[in-house]
Amino acid sequence: MTNGLARAAVRFRPASFAGSAVALLFASAIITACGVLLQTGVTAAGAPVRYAGTPVVVAADPYARMTHTVGEEQVTERTPLPERARVDSRLAARIAARPGVAAAVADIGFPVQPAGSTASSLPPLTGRGYASAAVPAPGAPVLTAGRAPGAGQVVLDGATARAAGLAVGDRIVLTAPGGNGTYRIAGVASVRAGAATVWFADRDADRLSGHPGRADAIAVRARAGVTGEELAQQVRTAVGDEAKVLTGDARGLAEQPGLARGREALTALGASFGGVAALTAVFVVVSTVGLAVGQRAREFALLRALGATPSQIRRTVATEAAMVAPVAGLLGVPAGLVLARWWFDELVGRGEVPEEIRLDTGVLPMAVAVAVTVLAALLAGYLAARRSARLRPCEAFGEAAVEPRRPGRFRVVSGLVLLAGGMVLALAASGLDGTQAADTALGVVLCLLVAVALLGPPLTRFFVTVLGLPLRARVGASASLAADNARANARRTASAAVPIAMVAAFCGTLLFLQTTVTHVSARQVRTGIVADHVIGSAGPGLPAAIAERAAREPGVEASVGVLRTGVVHRAGDLLNSATALGISGDAVQLSKVFDLGVREGSLSGLRGSAQAVAVDEILAEEAGVEVGDRFELWLGDGTRVRPTVVATYERGLGFGQVLLPRAVVAPHVDAAYDTQVLVRDKPGAHPAAVAARLAGLGPGLTVQDAADYTAQVGRDLEINAWANRVMAAVLGGFTAIAVANTLVMTVLVRGREVGLLRLAGTTRGQVRGMMRWEALLVAATGLLLGTAIACVTLVPITRGVTGSAPHVPMGTALPLAAGAVLLTMAATSLPTRALLRGRPLNAGTSRT
Repeated sequence: MTNGLARAAVRFRPASFAGSAVALLFASAIITACGVLLQTGVTAAGAPVRYAGTPVVVAADPYARMTHTVGEEQVTERTPLPERARVDSRLAARIAARPGVAAAVADIGFPVQPAGSTASSLPPLTGRGYASAAVPAPGAPVLTAGRAPGAGQVVLDGATARAAGLAVGDRIVLTAPGGNGTYRIAGVASVRAGAATVWFADRDADRLSGHPGRADAIAVRARAGVTGEELAQQVRTAVGDEAKVLTGDARGLAEQPGLARGREALTALGASFGGVAALTAVFVVVSTVGLAVGQRAREFALLRALGATPSQIRRTVATEAAMVAPVAGLLGVPAGLVLARWWFDELVGRGEVPEEIRLDTGVLPMAVAVAVTVLAALLAGYLAARRSARLRPCEAFGEAAVEPRRPGRFRVVSGLVLLAGGMVLALAASGLDGTQAADTALGVVLCLLVAVALLGPPLTRFFVTVLGLPLRARVGASASLAADNARANARRTASAAVPIAMVAAFCGTLLFLQTTVTHVSARQVRTGIVADHVIGSAGPGLPAAIAERAAREPGVEASVGVLRTGVVHRAGDLLNSATALGISGDAVQLSKVFDLGVREGSLSGLRGSAQAVAVDEILAEEAGVEVGDRFELWLGDGTRVRPTVVATYERGLGFGQVLLPRAVVAPHVDAAYDTQVLVRDKPGAHPAAVAARLAGLGPGLTVQDAADYTAQVGRDLEINAWANRVMAAVLGGFTAIAVANTLVMTVLVRGREVGLLRLAGTTRGQVRGMMRWEALLVAATGLLLGTAIACVTLVPITRGVTGSAPHVPMGTALPLAAGAVLLTMAATSLPTRALLRGRPLNAGTSRT
C-alpha cells in the first residue's frame, strides 16, 4: 500500500516534490565540491620528476611538530613550515659510506638574477652545484662545450647562452641570495627539460645559496644488485631521526616544498568549510522537505480518516524520499564536480596549491553527497510526518486545517540550550586572542543558527508583531492583512525567514571579518610607513646589497631592507603560524622608516645576529610572552630558536607579527632576497631626484612613494580576500536558491486562501500588495535575525584578531540586504501572479 501511494504521489503530483528535489540537488552539489577538495588534500602526492631516476631521496620534515600530554596519551600537533625545510649536507658523506650506496649527492637549487649588460636578455635562472649533474633527472646537464666549472666559474645551459649571445670564455655578472659577482663561463651544457639553469662549482653554490651547509635533498643511488628496499633500509640506518627517507611517489615531496602547505590548505578548506556547507545543506534540505510534507497535512489527514496507520503514513513519506532524493542527489554530482574544478583551479592560479597536485575526483565524495541528501530527506520526512501520523483519525482533519500555535517542548528546550551555549561561547571568545578567537567563530555561528532554527516560529512571531505595528497603523489594508497573516502563520513565515537569517549570519561573519582585517591592516600600513620611498622588484626579490647601496646614495638618511617570511609559534597546546619580517641594517634606523607603535621595550636590540625578537602585542598575549621572556619559535625551515623578546608593538597586522634581525632569518628562507627596501630622505633633499637615483641601483627596480605603496597594499589586501568571498558566494548562492524555492512553495500552496480573498471582494492589486508586504516582512525578519547572530559572533572575534571593532562597509552590507529583499519580492510576486490568473470563482481550486 505505502509503495503504491508513494509512486502515485510522485507520478501525479510532481509539483509537490519539485521544491524538495531542487534543494536536494544543490545540497548534493555543494557537498560533492567540498568533499572532492578534502579528498584531494588527503590523497595529494606529486609524482617525482627531478628525482624520478633516484630510488631513494633524503629530505627534511616539512612540518613543525610538537608533542604534549592529554590525559595519559601523548598527542603530536603539526603544521606546515612556511619555507622549504633542508637537511645537513654532511649527511651525504655518512650515507655514501654505506655498503649498498653507489653515490649520495647533496642537491640544492636557488634563484639567480642576471646583472650587468646581459641582464635584459636573460630570464631568471636557477642556480645549482655541478655535483647535481650526477642526479639522473630530465634537467641533468650534458656538456657540449668547455668543461666543468671551477671556483669563480659557471656552466650555462645552451638555450640561455644562445639567448644572451654568450660563449665559453665570456664573463657574466650574477646575483644570488648569498652574494653577487662576476663569473667566467667554463662550459655550455644541453638539457632535455627544466628551467634556465646555471651550474656553479659546488663550494660556490653552497655559499651563494644563502644557506651554506644545508641541502634541499640528498639523492641516493644504489650499487649494482642492491634493491630499493635494501638501499632505503641502509639509508635509514645512516640518517636516524635527522631526516626523512623517501621512496616511491613520496619522493615528490622533496622537490615540491609547497606540497605540504597545499595539502593542508585543501584539507582545511574541505573539512572546515565543507563541514559548515554540509550542515547548511542538510538544514536547508530538512527545512524544505519538512515544509513540503507539512503542506500535505490535509492529504495525510484523509488517509488517517480512511484507516491508515501511523506507521503506514511514515513509510509512505520515507518511500517518497527514497524515490526522489537519490535521483536529485545524483543530478547534483556533476554540478559539484564543476564547482570543485573551478575552485581548485583558482587555488592553483593564486599560488595556494602547487601545480603538481591533481584534483582527485574519486567516487567517495559523490557517494557521501548522495547518501547525506538521502538521509537528510528521510529525516526531514519522518520529523514532518510525526504530527500527522500520531493524530487520531477523528482529529486529523481539524488539526490539519490550522497551524499549531506552539512548538514542541523538546524543540523549545533544545533551542534555548543552544542559544545559551552560543552566548557563552561568544563571551568566552571575547577573552581569547588571535587564532583561538577566530576558531571559536564557527561554534558560535552554528549554535546560534541551530537555536534560531528551532525557535524560528516564536522568534518570527515576535519580530513580525513588532514590525507589523507601523504597517497596521499607517500603511493600509494590504499591509495590515500581510502583518496579520504572517503573524498567524508564523511557522510558514519562519520557513523562509530562517534561511535568510542563515545566509546573513554566515556571509556577514565571513565577509565582515575579512573587511575588518583588511581595513585595520591598511590603516596600520598608512600610519606606520614613514619612509619617503619604497623600493621593490618585479623579480624574485631584492639582493641584500640594495639596502646598503641605497644608504650610500646622496640625499638618503636611512635605508632598511625587509625580508618577509613566516614562523611557527606555540600557543598553549597548539602550533600557529605568524608572519615575520627580517630587518636589515641598524635597528636604530627603523624608527625613521617604520612607526610600529611600540608599546613596551625598544627595537634597538634587533641588530646583527642577536637572538632578539619583537612581537605584536596581540600575538604576545596569545603566546603568553612579555618583554624579557624567551619566545620559542620555529623559523621558516623548521629551525627552533628561543630569542629574547625586546619589544612589543601594536601594528603587527599591517606589517608582520614578528620582527627579527635579517641575519637570523636569512639562512632559513627559500631565497634570502628582500621584499622591499624602505628609504628616508635627508631634510631638504629633492624627492624626485632621490627616487631617480634609487631606480638606477639595478635593473627591474620599482620606486614608489609612501602614498602609492600604501594604496598598492590596500589593493593587494582586497585581492587576497577572495577566499572568504568565494565561500560567502557559495553559501549565499545555495541559500538564496533555497529561500526562493521555499517562498515559491509557500505561495503556490495558498490557492484556497487567495481564492477566498478574491471571493470576499479583494482585488488582484490588493492581493499582490499583501504578498509584497509579507515578502518584505520575511526579508526584514531574516535580516534582523542574521544580523544579530553576525554581531554576536563578530564583536569578540574581531577584537581578538585585530584589537578593533567590526568594520562593516555600507558598500557591501547594503547590496546584501537589497539582494535579500529583491529575492523575496521576486520569489513571491511571480507565483502570486500565477495564482491570480483565474477568476475569483476558481482561484481557490486552481492549485489544489
